[in-house]
Amino acid sequence: MFRGSSFHTIDTKGRIIVPARFRDMIKADGSYGVMLSRMDSGLVAYTYDGWRKIENRILSLAEKSESMRRFRRVFIGGSFECPCDKQDRVLIPQNLREYAGLDREIVLVGVLDHFEVWSRENWDQENMHLEKDMKKEDVRNEIAKLGL
Repeated sequence: MFRGSSFHTIDTKGRIIVPARFRDMIKADGSYGVMLSRMDSGLVAYTYDGWRKIENRILSLAEKSESMRRFRRVFIGGSFECPCDKQDRVLIPQNLREYAGLDREIVLVGVLDHFEVWSRENWDQENMHLEKDMKKEDVRNEIAKLGL
């Protein structure tokens, strides 16, 4: 499982170093790379095996709404296969860097079955939104269902 967060930098060529604690998860399915796509002003990174499961779930949905077609088009159509190089780096395509505002300071966040890549600025904003949401009763009730 991908857990924890860490602060990194992205180099001028758009490469990020994969933290050691994420490497074993990425290598577990016999390949060494991730599938990247965009979501919520950040990027989501799945192992190749995890990505196949998502694609299968999306294909199995009977829902053919306009919203789902648009989601598939943007999420799947905007995804990239990103192998890790010998220095344990992933090259993030330019259009994904632009979408997520990745410039220099980034944050990698483990989210159990995947990890996310955020610009430091967007990550700080996401944390501020969470702090505001935590004051809402319905959000606190949802979290309480987890036993926390």
